[in-house]
Amino acid sequence: MTAGGECQVGIRLLRGGEELIPEYQTERSAGMDLKAAVDAEVVIPPMGRALIPTGVALSLPPGVEGQVRPRSGLAIRHGITCLNSPGTIDADYRGEIQVILANLGEQPFPVRRGDRIAQIVFSPVLTARLSVVPELDGTARGAGGFGHTGS
Repeated sequence: MTAGGECQVGIRLLRGGEELIPEYQTERSAGMDLKAAVDAEVVIPPMGRALIPTGVALSLPPGVEGQVRPRSGLAIRHGITCLNSPGTIDADYRGEIQVILANLGEQPFPVRRGDRIAQIVFSPVLTARLSVVPELDGTARGAGGFGHTGS
């Protein structure tokens, strides 16, 4: 199997310097870590949530989306996740990327400037053309929904 493709993404720094630029942590990472661009520490209480700015805006090429996802280390160690996950950054959005962090843990969670709070994965997007039809093609599953396989 060959490696995925690349795309050029423009980035604008909105709240400071280059320390906020998202980065891949390893050579084969799928996602770049997004960093907090808060001016003062934000403490998220247990079962609370906060909108955390990243200080960056992106210019994605047509046909590409950014998917904002939780970081697994924060999830397992602290119960921190992203609401609305994955959050979609559309190719025509030029505003600041912000992350809705939720604390499902038992302790307050502090967020400080530069903390790696989420990750962004870039992915190709298909555009669908819908056609109204009198019936859908049949499948073995049919209309079986939640729990239809018994698990």
